[in-house]
Amino acid sequence: MHMQDIHEGLKVVGSDGGYVGTVDALVGQLLKLKKNDPASGGAHHFLDIGFIAGIENETVKLLLTADDAKQRWSEESS
Repeated sequence: MHMQDIHEGLKVVGSDGGYVGTVDALVGQLLKLKKNDPASGGAHHFLDIGFIAGIENETVKLLLTADDAKQRWSEESS
């Protein structure tokens, strides 16, 4: 996987295929998810790029299940 392959609009799914969100940006070592995505609850969420298993067909696949990813994501504080 190459960091330059991560871009806005990619779908993010867990290892179980469950939907996690949509990429907004890559911020340092964090994957920033869109806050206007239905799964986000109206806030940006961040996941460590260490949780990424790979990118395939415009989809970021995680090493965690969707539920685990949502338990581990951090929310923007603003």
